[in-house]
Amino acid sequence: MIKAPVNKIIPFSNVDGPGNRTSIFFQSCPFRCYYCHNPETINMCNHCGECVATCPVKALTVVKGKVVWNPKICIDCDACIKTCKNLSSPKIREMTTKDLMAEINKQKGFIRGITVSGGECMNHSEFLLELFKKAKKEGYTCLLDSNGIYDFSKYEELLDISDGVMLDVKAYDNKFHEYLTGASNKEVQKNLKYLLKKNKLVEVRTVLLPNEQKQNEVTVREVSQIIQDKTVYKLLRYRPFGVREEGLKEMGKSITTEKEAEKLAKLAIKLGAKHTIVV
Repeated sequence: MIKAPVNKIIPFSNVDGPGNRTSIFFQSCPFRCYYCHNPETINMCNHCGECVATCPVKALTVVKGKVVWNPKICIDCDACIKTCKNLSSPKIREMTTKDLMAEINKQKGFIRGITVSGGECMNHSEFLLELFKKAKKEGYTCLLDSNGIYDFSKYEELLDISDGVMLDVKAYDNKFHEYLTGASNKEVQKNLKYLLKKNKLVEVRTVLLPNEQKQNEVTVREVSQIIQDKTVYKLLRYRPFGVREEGLKEMGKSITTEKEAEKLAKLAIKLGAKHTIVV
């Protein structure tokens, strides 16, 4: 029986794809983005136990060397996440696809579909294939929210059953991408073109950084010329909220200005990416 670590389930979301959707955030990610707004989803819990003492309602205990979370008494104060030095969370549920479908179906009749995110959802591709098969039988649309680290051409069955991919292109210049994320963007660039060819690219997203105008322009210019008018291009203004201290030191604490974002949006549209919006 396949299980996967689920960090969070948002029952109703209108920002994770078209229509009202249930969004599932899986734990673990191969990237280490400085500006990650969910840094507690990067690593799996190493059960060090430091968070247990900081929980004000004793929702965390150590059982046989492992930190155990009691969601029934948890007040979601995030003291454990703020304590964690491992970029992880003890509030993880190991779920089967049956477990997850039971949670999704609580919203049946009120949602169009589901979006799987993270972390990086493709860390759990086998689980996703089983989940999507069940979700499709219930009439849901299924979207993948991915950073593009995995070669989608090797996951054709999963891609075929899905309704598409929301792809992050964090930086087009590989050296800068490695600085931002700790990983190459070779597969990301390959996926960008492959998903377009397969007509599976629902949207592309790029975070615009406040002190990296040159790199912002390089990414927007290159991505726009590739996608043209074939999909939505979302330009996200960097905001420091939720970013870990290490990231704030590198990225800064200022918000990317509307003026800078609109300037890049106009560039994208001029280059053919007609469906560009600023968020």
